[in-house]
Amino acid sequence: MTPYTLIRSSRRTLSLEITRELTVRVRAPMRCPKGEIDRFVERHEDWIAAHLEKQRQRLAAHPEPTEEERRALIDRAKRELPERVAHYAALMGVQPSGITITGARRRYGSCSGKNRLCFTWRLMAYPDEAIDSVVVHELAHIVHKNHGRDFYALVKSVLPDYDQRKKLLEE
Repeated sequence: MTPYTLIRSSRRTLSLEITRELTVRVRAPMRCPKGEIDRFVERHEDWIAAHLEKQRQRLAAHPEPTEEERRALIDRAKRELPERVAHYAALMGVQPSGITITGARRRYGSCSGKNRLCFTWRLMAYPDEAIDSVVVHELAHIVHKNHGRDFYALVKSVLPDYDQRKKLLEE
């Protein structure tokens, strides 16, 4: 059986997670018997193996940058993202309250309730088309604070090929 880290909480169901460090995490209800957890992990061995391999490939395709590369990506983000945001904001008729560059690992961008946009400098390692898709996505949240039909209609009115651009982020 695959070794795993167990995290108990007040949740009601069991879940599996593959971490960036290639470890398996199981989240379980406080009173769930250890035997039931072990059987759950055993039933999902194929899923675990497939997702561990997928994460290995992702890490190989996007290794952690060196300090020099990191500084270059941060500089590029600070230089280019405000220009891209201004360009698309004008097209969309919206105005963000500000832009922040972060080192987030799990998300490329976000839009706060006060319309402040955050982008990770890691985004700059992707093609320009992918960067623009994140910029437009976050700007659309100024108008629609959800991922509903109207949100995607707005995004696709600016970037009709949004779906193809988004796939560039998954490669």
